[in-house]
Amino acid sequence: MTDTPAPADLPGFVLAGTASGVGKTVATLAVCRSLERAGRTPVAAKAGPDFIDPSHHAVSLDRPSRTLDPWLSGDDGLQRTYARGARDGDICVVEGMMGLYDGDVSTAAVAAKLDLPVVLVVDAASGMESVAATALGFRTYADRMEYDVDVVGVLAARAHGGRHEQGIAGAIPDSMHYVGRTPPLAGLSVPDRHLGLHGGREAPVDDDALAAAARHLDATELLALARRPRVEAPPERPAEPTDATVTVAVAEDDAFRFVYPSVRERLAARATVEPFAPVAGDDLPDCDAVYLPGGYPERHAAALSDSPALSTLADRAAAGLPVFGECGGAMVLGESLRTDDGEEHEMAGVLPVSTRMTDGPVALDHVGLRARRDSILAPRGETVRGHEFHYSAATADRDARYAFEVVRGAGFDGANDGLTEYRTVGTYGHFHAESGAFDAFVESADG
Repeated sequence: MTDTPAPADLPGFVLAGTASGVGKTVATLAVCRSLERAGRTPVAAKAGPDFIDPSHHAVSLDRPSRTLDPWLSGDDGLQRTYARGARDGDICVVEGMMGLYDGDVSTAAVAAKLDLPVVLVVDAASGMESVAATALGFRTYADRMEYDVDVVGVLAARAHGGRHEQGIAGAIPDSMHYVGRTPPLAGLSVPDRHLGLHGGREAPVDDDALAAAARHLDATELLALARRPRVEAPPERPAEPTDATVTVAVAEDDAFRFVYPSVRERLAARATVEPFAPVAGDDLPDCDAVYLPGGYPERHAAALSDSPALSTLADRAAAGLPVFGECGGAMVLGESLRTDDGEEHEMAGVLPVSTRMTDGPVALDHVGLRARRDSILAPRGETVRGHEFHYSAATADRDARYAFEVVRGAGFDGANDGLTEYRTVGTYGHFHAESGAFDAFVESADG
């Protein structure tokens, strides 16, 4: 693998919100469209562990949207992941998570670690001058942080033109820049459900509405605010390719959508990746290891239960094939899955666990997992960081074995994660490529 492009090649800024639900995703897409109109090639990224918002970025831009989360990747990994965007574009728009200062791994922390300026997205549907007051409060609050947060601009979301916009723009203090607005158009919305918004493939934001919104944003102002990041990390870790014959089968369909681009890139650098679609009836391809990402298996449980891939997977796993299932993938590796309507569907039966969907979230947190024993993901004693977010509960056999003890998070039962049988591991935790878990996984396929 070649070294990461020089970080100076990718100036950028962070679009942060005052809270969740203020329109950050739509604002990010509209800003990128505005920058395209100005002749630039924007790439998007997402602060925090989210899979769904980046799927909208990727569909709209037809370019990867990478995850920027220092808990998942460490500071060096954060910087490498950001710099990797220079492969795809010439300016980066980082969408924040929740509100700017929310969480112990916040948008503000990501902006500070990369030394990127912040443009604040404020919901202006019911305010005028108060939008400026809110923005000024967020800028002033930065003085209380232990790291530098530079709030330089304001984007008014769901704002009308005319007097409404004039009232907002005229109240913005001289210390900040008004970069425009996203109008309250019907096409500028994404339906939501458990685990967040619908994905980019399912409910893409209307192109015409985005084009209309882009005309109300000041690309010249945005480009002037963008800044080259502070990236001091060493270049990409060597890929150290395994034997060229190593093939990793990766489930890719509507039941298995939650994969970080960095994970795809790391797997492709170390092995041949063979995608297959269990929901469509694909059987398991010839391979040396299997990765089942998270997603929405509960929405496709009947098709999965009938898929020939599951019975083949069960046989291959029992014969010692390395298999890794993350969250939804772990559910599919279990014995059964009960959906929201109460229907129970037989799954692969590799892991001694049954899962059922719940009415609300069971776990939502960054996680830390310490390896209890050697496994295909980590040697004994090593700690792997990830995150979990699921609306399901698991009932495992009393004698079930686990690869990890939970240092932070919930796992399967509050104390354990990484249910394991044969050379199969199923976790509720999701992992970033920088965690090292996927390197260990590929190496297990070569062993």
